[in-house]
Amino acid sequence: MSDLIAIVYPTEAKAEEVRQRLFELQKEYLIKVGDAVIATKTEAGKVKLNQLVNTTAAGAASGSFWGLLIGVLFLNPLIGVAVGAASGAIGGALTDVGINDAFMKDLAGNLQPGNGALFVLVQEMTADKVLKEISSYGGVVLKTSLDETKEQVLRDALQKATAAG
Repeated sequence: MSDLIAIVYPTEAKAEEVRQRLFELQKEYLIKVGDAVIATKTEAGKVKLNQLVNTTAAGAASGSFWGLLIGVLFLNPLIGVAVGAASGAIGGALTDVGINDAFMKDLAGNLQPGNGALFVLVQEMTADKVLKEISSYGGVVLKTSLDETKEQVLRDALQKATAAG
């Protein structure tokens, strides 16, 4: 089962720095990230999501490939590519991979403009090592699906870094 962790940072750049550090830790097999999205709120109050995967573009690309293949089989590759890209883009746009967008936008609505909230869907992790690596960045826990003991350990570690900084 995956765990959701949402941490608020003072800037979007700081949230991006932590996201990149998590990807480095993933290469060291200390964490397995299912999704990592940064949410920000503009001065006008609009919430933006900085996602890793553009599902519409990915769907269009895979749809084009399959459309071309089908088009070649039926001797009209151009129509096959067009139909495949369109159906792939529609399928990609309707696919919500990872963390629910509406959920993130709802939580990010409470952010101050300029802050960045990092939403991470953790599939597996070596908690003590990962926590040690990201605690120096500070941040405030917005929401988690961790049990109360683990959540408190996370809050305490981030709070120490925030107080020291």
